[in-house]
Amino acid sequence: MAEQPDHGTQQRMPSMDNGKSPQTIAAANGIGSDAQYGAVTPPIHLSTTYRFPGFEKPGPYDYSRTANPTRDLLADTLAQLEGGAGAVVTATGMAAVSLLLAMLDPGDLIVAPHDCYGGTHRLLSMRAAKGHFDVAFVDLNEAAGFAEALRRGPALILIETPSNPLMRITDIAKLAEQGKAAGARIAVDNTFLSPALQQPLALGADFVIHSTTKYLNGHSDVVGGAVIAAHTQDLNHLKEWANAMGLTGSPFDAYLTLRGLRTLFPRLEYQQRTAFAVADFLDRHPCVETVHYPGLPSHPGHAIAERQQRGFGAMLSFNIKGGADGARRFVEAVKVFTLAESLGGIESLVAHPVTMTHASMGIEARRAAGIDDSLLRLSIGLEGERDLLMDLDQALRTVAPLLGRSSV
Repeated sequence: MAEQPDHGTQQRMPSMDNGKSPQTIAAANGIGSDAQYGAVTPPIHLSTTYRFPGFEKPGPYDYSRTANPTRDLLADTLAQLEGGAGAVVTATGMAAVSLLLAMLDPGDLIVAPHDCYGGTHRLLSMRAAKGHFDVAFVDLNEAAGFAEALRRGPALILIETPSNPLMRITDIAKLAEQGKAAGARIAVDNTFLSPALQQPLALGADFVIHSTTKYLNGHSDVVGGAVIAAHTQDLNHLKEWANAMGLTGSPFDAYLTLRGLRTLFPRLEYQQRTAFAVADFLDRHPCVETVHYPGLPSHPGHAIAERQQRGFGAMLSFNIKGGADGARRFVEAVKVFTLAESLGGIESLVAHPVTMTHASMGIEARRAAGIDDSLLRLSIGLEGERDLLMDLDQALRTVAPLLGRSSV
């Protein structure tokens, strides 16, 4: 097996402006801050409503849709980790995207990746069809097409890097510079890497979007989202819209997400080590056509990823030989991996984008994005590396007969 390059998070993470390392912020923000009882772990505040100190004297909290202490602590932690002015925690990842879109006006143009997450593609298409705004799905790595989109004067450019599910890498700093010169705002979906491995605001983005369901929570038991803003004025607008639209997350979900966030750095450090081993194994396997993992030097975006990321993450995809039949045999044969949507949890998952996460895109949009029946997406969990490699090997052996091989 090829030797994995050292892209661990521990040595390469800078300190934040307040002098604390990101690891310390994730693990300890809010710890020991309970003034009433001295609880080490911050308490959960489930109350929906709060007492006014007096007539026409509102306190810091009045109603939990508007603001909640537990949700605010999660938002503060995320904002510190991303280096933003603040954050709004939403009920789902798609609610986070919806919140960002609420700031657009009819006639505004949003430029989005042609290979973005299927749920994002669906939402943008449906709202554009209602006339809420215009949308252009563009290959952000194709200079001529992106330049043409900029000439149309977009209000917002949405970047997803690495992309879901093909792991394409977009140069955030380059596109942010070009987009802002054209008068656009820049939003980056950072779900696949989290602030542990990438900080888009430092690269010129105005907003960062997360599905906190994924790596931030990390345990596949909470659905949530967040938008982090670089500027206070934008943050205030987001808070107003979140309150008006009722998109904010529940206190209990915020509490669980914060609990999961405490272990973000050690989880990702282990997961991405295993992911490199998996990618290397698949890259050399005779039943695999192509592996999509930015950590491989052969990946087209490897150099950009190495420059703008602190690690290559724990997500990868690959095209299996045998097409749809090969994919079906593989997912029916795995024993340690679980066939399921979502990602970023402690368990390893396999998904078939065409029939699962990207089914709503439609065949033409999938074809344009390069998503076909042979593509499988893996989310690497915390299981033993050897167990995962053995499971992949035995599952791939079931594909060999389709290729005229008795064994591999």
